[in-house]
Amino acid sequence: MINSNNKILSIAVASLASGSSQATFADFIEDSKANLELRNYYFNRDYREGAGQNKREEWAQGFLLNYSSGFTDGIVGLGLDAFGVLGVKLDSSPDRTGTGLLSQDRYAKKGDPSYARRAKDEYSKLGLTAKLRFEKSELRVGTLQPSLPLIRPNISRISPQLFEGAMITSKDFNNFTLNALQINKQKYRDSTDYQPLQLTSQSGAYTSATSDRYYVVGGDYSFTPQLLGTYYYSDLDNIMKQQFFGLKYGFPLGDGKVQAEARYFNAAESGGARAGKVDNQALSTRIAYIVGGHTFSGGLQKLTGDTPLAYLDGANSYLFSEIQSSNFSQTKERTMHLRYDYDFSSWGLPGLMVSTSYFRGDQARVNRLRGEQNEWERDSSLSYVFQTGPLKNLSIKWQNAHLESSFARDTDENRLYFAYTIPIF
Repeated sequence: MINSNNKILSIAVASLASGSSQATFADFIEDSKANLELRNYYFNRDYREGAGQNKREEWAQGFLLNYSSGFTDGIVGLGLDAFGVLGVKLDSSPDRTGTGLLSQDRYAKKGDPSYARRAKDEYSKLGLTAKLRFEKSELRVGTLQPSLPLIRPNISRISPQLFEGAMITSKDFNNFTLNALQINKQKYRDSTDYQPLQLTSQSGAYTSATSDRYYVVGGDYSFTPQLLGTYYYSDLDNIMKQQFFGLKYGFPLGDGKVQAEARYFNAAESGGARAGKVDNQALSTRIAYIVGGHTFSGGLQKLTGDTPLAYLDGANSYLFSEIQSSNFSQTKERTMHLRYDYDFSSWGLPGLMVSTSYFRGDQARVNRLRGEQNEWERDSSLSYVFQTGPLKNLSIKWQNAHLESSFARDTDENRLYFAYTIPIF
């Protein structure tokens, strides 16, 4: 495994330089793409009860540069991708930090509360990825942003969560897509340094033990054009092993169509069990009916076993309950959810979307608390993407969430962000 972006870049450049003809580089150059995305993000979370920090509120500007080369000509094609991000503080205060928008000092100033860590004026990251293509298979080594059922990087702030490792994707098999990866470390969304891998603590149910190897392998198989099956296996070395089974089915009904999906997770401790006991099973379901611009959806979710859902710290789960403030993943928790989305394209307003959802969880067992716990959350969002004119592709989105919980602090949250992508070539 390559553990240095400098080594990756050197290998990629050396490999590319070995091609002597201009034709070798034709597709590498002609198929290259680059863009600059501007993200302006305001985040406000008010805590309505309890002691400690009463508000998290910051405003920041992000600049994200994405470059993707084509592949060199030949049986084996070589390429190189690059990702850079710059986050700039527009408004913050030590008593309001912790939004995930900005990088912070390691410690609070002497005499201040531990949460009062000052946000830095700016922070930056650079990621490089060497890639190799053969037939319908592609190997990527370096900075990764995989999106698989058992590894879901958090992309909900200015900078996405980044991983370093290697990943291969193959579509050489009929109706089957294979993915296999190994990662060694990660950069949190608001961090500039790579950190070892660990589990989300889940209210202290799992310790902060770390690992430098996480393996994931599996894929998707299309049984029919309407039915998709998914299976993945993962192992966080000496901490956790986990399996995922998924089924997705769609069919027409009346003037619309039905989409049904079930996701099942089964996790146990691995090797030395350095993070403690892991014993969790989760079944998460959703059924949706789409007609015109309307989408009506809902489902049930149930966790079993003696511990909460286990997943990588800083990342998102793949539960349908992974929403704005909570993800309803405590031990034995049962969740009901409802959601409504509307696309105003049918009214002649393409780009305008509205969404509202409601989630209620009960029967939860939370570490160090007695009895069953419960929580509920209501989320709403409104977004618009300009379709024409000088503001074409400018997107605006507002999100609001209200969370009430018997084991966590009640919160009201608002997010407002603007995003604009400038093609470079």
